Amino acid sequence: MAHLGQQGEMTEYKKIVIKRDLEMGVVMTVFRQKAERLTVQVIMETRQVAWTRTADKTDGVLDLFEIREIRPGRNSKDFERFRDGKDKHDENTCFTIFYGSQFVLNTLSLGADSAEEAQKWLLGLELLRQETLMASTPVLIESWLRKQMYSINQSKTNSISMKELKALLPLLNYKAPSSRVLKDKFLEVGAKKERLDFEQFHRLYNLIMFEQNEILDEFKKESCSFILGNTDKPDASAVLLHDFQRFLIYQQQEPWASDLNQVRELMTTFIDDTMRKTNDPEFTVSEFLSFLFSKENSVWDEKFSEISYLDMNNPLSHYWINSSHNTYLTGDQLRSESSTEAYVRCLRLGCRCIELDCWEGPGEPIIYHGWTRTTKIKFEDVVKAINEHAFVTSEFPVILSIEEHCPLEQQRQMARIFKDVFGNKLLTEPVEQMAEQLPSPTQLKGRIILKHKKLSMEGGGLSKDLRKGQKQGDLEIWDPVDERWYEHYCVICDDKLYYAEEEEQEDLRKELHCSEPWFHGRMKEGRLMAERLIHDYCAETDGKDGTFLVRESDTFVTDFTLSFWRSGRVQHCRIRSGSEGEETYFYLTPNLHFSSLYALIQHYRESPLRCQDFELHLTDAVPQPNPHLHEGWFYSNLSRGQAEEYLLRIPRDGAFLIREREGEPDSYAITFRGDGKVKHCRIQKEGNMYMLGTTTEFESLVELVNYFRKKPLYRKIKLRYPVTPELVDRFSTEKGSASLYEVKTYVEPNEIEPPVPQSTVRALYNYQAKRGDELSFNKGALIHNVTKENDGWWRGDYGGKVQLFFPSNYVEEVSNAQNENKTQVMEDNPLGELCKGIVDISKCNILNLKNGKNGKPHVLTLQDKEQDSLQFDVAAGSVEELFEWYQVAWDITQREMSKQYNREQEMRQQVEVEKKAEVAMEMSDLVVYCQPRSKEKDRFDSCSYKEVRSFVENKTPGKSRTKDFLQYNRKALTRIYPKGQRVESSNYDPYPLWAICCHMVALNFQTADKYTQLNSALFSLNGCTGYVLQPEFMRHDSYDPNQEKKKVKYKIVVRVIAARHLPKPGRSIASPFVEIELCGHTEEKFKTVVYRDNGLNPVWKAPVEPVVFTVYEPELTFLRFVVNEEDMFSDPNFLAQATFPVKGIRSGYRSVPLKNGYNENLELASLLVYINVQQAGKVEEELYSSSSQLKKKQAELSSEPFLYDTHTNIQRSAAPRQHNHLMREFSTSEKHKTKEKRINNSKFYS
Repeated sequence: MAHLGQQGEMTEYKKIVIKRDLEMGVVMTVFRQKAERLTVQVIMETRQVAWTRTADKTDGVLDLFEIREIRPGRNSKDFERFRDGKDKHDENTCFTIFYGSQFVLNTLSLGADSAEEAQKWLLGLELLRQETLMASTPVLIESWLRKQMYSINQSKTNSISMKELKALLPLLNYKAPSSRVLKDKFLEVGAKKERLDFEQFHRLYNLIMFEQNEILDEFKKESCSFILGNTDKPDASAVLLHDFQRFLIYQQQEPWASDLNQVRELMTTFIDDTMRKTNDPEFTVSEFLSFLFSKENSVWDEKFSEISYLDMNNPLSHYWINSSHNTYLTGDQLRSESSTEAYVRCLRLGCRCIELDCWEGPGEPIIYHGWTRTTKIKFEDVVKAINEHAFVTSEFPVILSIEEHCPLEQQRQMARIFKDVFGNKLLTEPVEQMAEQLPSPTQLKGRIILKHKKLSMEGGGLSKDLRKGQKQGDLEIWDPVDERWYEHYCVICDDKLYYAEEEEQEDLRKELHCSEPWFHGRMKEGRLMAERLIHDYCAETDGKDGTFLVRESDTFVTDFTLSFWRSGRVQHCRIRSGSEGEETYFYLTPNLHFSSLYALIQHYRESPLRCQDFELHLTDAVPQPNPHLHEGWFYSNLSRGQAEEYLLRIPRDGAFLIREREGEPDSYAITFRGDGKVKHCRIQKEGNMYMLGTTTEFESLVELVNYFRKKPLYRKIKLRYPVTPELVDRFSTEKGSASLYEVKTYVEPNEIEPPVPQSTVRALYNYQAKRGDELSFNKGALIHNVTKENDGWWRGDYGGKVQLFFPSNYVEEVSNAQNENKTQVMEDNPLGELCKGIVDISKCNILNLKNGKNGKPHVLTLQDKEQDSLQFDVAAGSVEELFEWYQVAWDITQREMSKQYNREQEMRQQVEVEKKAEVAMEMSDLVVYCQPRSKEKDRFDSCSYKEVRSFVENKTPGKSRTKDFLQYNRKALTRIYPKGQRVESSNYDPYPLWAICCHMVALNFQTADKYTQLNSALFSLNGCTGYVLQPEFMRHDSYDPNQEKKKVKYKIVVRVIAARHLPKPGRSIASPFVEIELCGHTEEKFKTVVYRDNGLNPVWKAPVEPVVFTVYEPELTFLRFVVNEEDMFSDPNFLAQATFPVKGIRSGYRSVPLKNGYNENLELASLLVYINVQQAGKVEEELYSSSSQLKKKQAELSSEPFLYDTHTNIQRSAAPRQHNHLMREFSTSEKHKTKEKRINNSKFYS
């Protein structure tokens, strides 16, 4: 198949033809759960790929801007399900679209009818993807608006009604106004029949965005560099060509704007009306605002994203190298999926050092995280994936960090595969035989380097992580609350049994029906009740044939019954279930099976149900009448105090009930346990909807409960244990159940430490009270017993004053003693944050129950030695497994009595480790530069430039050895990796390690957190090559990263003004606030107040004093913007972020394009900020420059007065400004700027 690069050689005519064909669409085979023939087409107006079954029904869509790769061939898991020979599509007719914004991408796998058709789509999609990435902001806004219109109006009539608009606005993160207000807006944009065509819809969008016109106040100040015209309406003419040029030159500091033609070209990009694209263009208010928020006005200077080829000629040891840890994993280190696609993703993100954990497999090497339940993948498949994708993003060398656990024979297989697949790309000889330093990235272009043990190097021992575990695997643990067995991943280590959260045992596809209105579960008097409900429903609604419900079968335990209305009576049909292997299926007829009950019903709603006498579609679902009344967790007469008493009896987070609130009709409360405390949250019924908080809606309380069973309600806590009357009665009579969780034999993470006082915050800045009911404090002060109030003001205790107000954006919440204790306890825990509980086996008696217990035949009981009534039951899958666990637990109890046995056991383990250190000669011969050194790693008096030393994150040489370590890092390579306890795949802070010139600081790319975002920011420099040259001063002998007093290089003034198109958090409308953080030698932070219920276009009031950050090392300092939303519990939830190296930030009124946690761009999401980067050493020089500039400008004004007094907006002014007046204004502006230069060293402007 031809290479995708051919699209660059296509003529414009051929591009037009291909795009037209893609828009027309073609029938292809779509490979999903089954292979289906569907129409696939590109919707040019919305920039989406759609696949449809019929002309009026779209099965699915994907956005072109989310496409990451279009891969030819049968190269996805979707194709693997159809390797039975029935599928006629070969490699040349198939391709896969990889798309999405998470680490793990979605796939759309397609089979065309010919190789020519497949090639056309490969070329066309890549062409459209590139065009979308390069499209201007106005073009993207138009396609986004059309996408929203079509999403709510499936008929694609190119219009939208008021009812549809009211449903759409909450989906856009905007609280819909009243019908009356909307009607006024419809009239304002020219709608005649309560429907908007697209042009009117576009004008309405401009009108809504214009509502927050406080932004324009920024440009009405005396200091503004241009005159803002009429701002009464969004389509009013506001900014003229020469005014805009002045704005770009003096406010935005854009040197290219001195060319008026370039300014004119930029303006016409943002002007909608072709009639207004003249030689003397004018911006309307909306167009000017669109520019301010656009990517074209980004705070980031794109020249820093370009490759500096001159900087690629130093030795490898002079670079930071983009590095991944356990690259094959898609989730946690314990039980997630290993995937070749994880390697592809990391390489395409610019990663240059990837890790391969190689283990003995059945006949060939495999890759997975040893001693865990992560899935296994073939070593050869990984090598082939690396070969195909290694140099797509960057042409510079890739380092493979090999973690070797294979026997000698399979190591020889590995060596053969490396040579066969990589060929000449594999580096097997030194670049220069007589060299005394590492080669440069330029010398190593297109080469693959192996980091692997040489025979002369000895293998290291096993770290204190999961591999030190004496036993790992799955066990079922008896939960006395649910009275059920749950499967957990368990590790016996350090004489303790650690177990993780329970496994999700049920296929979510099987549960989809539970939240559907048509599913009634088990019904009393099932058949009669079903007939009565359908009769009543059809009588009220003039029900049509096909009105239906589904219930559990009265007769057959695993089956269901479909009851439906036909010809004036109710009929019943049995839905049978069966199984094939571990998969359950459902069917009405033996020849048509479905993977879930939900899928079966959906099918018969789209396709007719055919019987001998009739055929019909399932139509209206008969809902349950007040379904919550039949649920055990619902109480119609329970006080708040009684609810708390019930919850306190159940020793589990996630226990919950819902009750009617006393004396308040249509008002309910959900009471639940979270973080060991009882919490309440109000639910209000408004019309037919149940509202949780202010914006989250549900059609029933049952739907609400089902939703939060799968999604966290509070922090990471889901609704888990329904507090039914039966459960309350049982826990009021059982004495031992609750106390089991209070002794030290068994602990849950949230019970490891004692209770602590209410939350504490730390002051980020000085604050002087303005009123008598406010607190005054200095930076660093701790304010205790904080109560979070509304409108950005909290109460707290400080300096002898109790519960006074203070601004919430002046403080940050600090980790309390509870969290610190928890961290300390979990530090050596092999399961890390995934740990749910710990049992100290050394303090238990071991009971092997021969007759089993609670329905399980193979049960082991750990009984507390001091309290016999406290028992912890675990069940194994077989008698052999049970014996293995029993033996390990028994050995632990015996070692308490025999220290000698313990020493002998450790010696045997050491012998095993030494045996595993063997290295095959064939593998050793492939290693040139990256030779691991594990012995005497802290000795730096002698080292070879060919070696590499690996350190766990917290075991690098201490401050006293920093100078020696820096000297080593200038010569040879260092790799840092996460400690073994980070099994949840969390990351450490890479900055301190970059600061001491460590090269390969390996992070878990699959985790979306602050540290991967900093990593992405650093390696956005130098063209995303994966190599960033360390600054020259860091490579000098005088460099000391521990020096406390550093010279101030820059001052950065930042103010957040507004945001647009923020992502929507679940079902509710966002209440956003913004944190600005300086990450570097010192860390400083600022946050805005919360803006309630608006994620579409919030505007923040200007603070009295803008925040000022001090920058000491701009080469390694980052400015990070984080948008959070405050949920109903006043907790912050992440929405978006943008992180930039300080060295590439531009001054002025700038857009901050936002990304998600995985550093993928969010569609149209951006902040508008004012930012001023001032070089500390040039303040006086700039003052002189400003004075000279003023004199020069006065001369220009004398010779070219038309630039200032001949434009339309001056003529419109009630009192036209004269030339002398403008001179005075300009003078005042320059004096104001001069005054700003003379800021003092305090945190804020005065």
